[in-house]
Amino acid sequence: MKAIGYIKSLPIEDTQSLTDIDLPLPVASRHDLLVKINAIAVNPVDYKIRQRAPSDNGSYKVIGWDAVGEVVATGEAVTNFKPGDMVYYAGDLNRQGSNAEYQLVDERLVGSKPKSLSDAEAAALPLTAITAWELLFEHLAIKQQSPDLTERSDEVILVIGAAGGVGSILIQIAKAITGATIIATASRESSRAWVKKLGADHIVDHTKPLQPQIETLNIGQVSHVASLNSTDSYFEAYTELLLPFGKIAMIDDPAKPLDVMKMKPKSLSLHIEFMYARSMFNAADMDEQGRLLNRVSDLIDQGYIQTTIGKNLGTINAANLKTAHAELESGKSIGKIVLAGF
Repeated sequence: MKAIGYIKSLPIEDTQSLTDIDLPLPVASRHDLLVKINAIAVNPVDYKIRQRAPSDNGSYKVIGWDAVGEVVATGEAVTNFKPGDMVYYAGDLNRQGSNAEYQLVDERLVGSKPKSLSDAEAAALPLTAITAWELLFEHLAIKQQSPDLTERSDEVILVIGAAGGVGSILIQIAKAITGATIIATASRESSRAWVKKLGADHIVDHTKPLQPQIETLNIGQVSHVASLNSTDSYFEAYTELLLPFGKIAMIDDPAKPLDVMKMKPKSLSLHIEFMYARSMFNAADMDEQGRLLNRVSDLIDQGYIQTTIGKNLGTINAANLKTAHAELESGKSIGKIVLAGF
């Protein structure tokens, strides 16, 4: 089968940073699905793994953690899917990734693809949807409500890095099934327009002090922070903005240590979301990811959530993946980057 892989961790400009290769077709067993990949998305985790994790045995490492495809074979313990089913998922960091024609994935991590989306549109969603859902409802404990309700709660969520992949779906999920007020950060006009379109109630400029901007909104204090990047830069501001017993949930890797004792006077809490925790440690509730992906799929097909695709770079090959990695490394992409077909 065709695949894209690497052996050494190299700058993306290097000709060997990602290369087109051929690998044997994998065989499904136990809880695994063998999926024929139709479309993928590229995430910051892809280039971070490429930069930091060379192959440990001299063979090619295949990365990629967003996929849409067709189930073509199943292991003997599979109960939820059958050949011919269309699925979407983010997979497992410990296994070969989705930058290949075929991939093995545990059925418990898999959801049914939204019927109303194309393969490329659906590929933009799994990793970020899982991250956003776990952050909102398992870490921040935001109250859920039926999507047909318009009742406002007293929860105020500040979303830092709102125009990126996770922010783009988090805003929509929060708008669809919570009563929270959503404050999104954005500075460029294109970013501001994007987050407004997705459902942000208010927008503040993250390049300027946050507190004065939020105070002028007259909506009360922030109760929850979704910190999607630059947590170390904003952490002190969070402790000032949040009301007592407020919550912070982060997904990034701060370059500087966080002074967590600044949270003590208000009895704040800090949570770290890592969507691979369940698969990496074979958690007893690993199937929660499959369930939430199905819930997101339903919300999409009911018209409450749209795809967060920002750019389609064409077919799945090394040249196009290099372009995707380079754009993500620049930190200026809006929405998700996808590729489709071989």
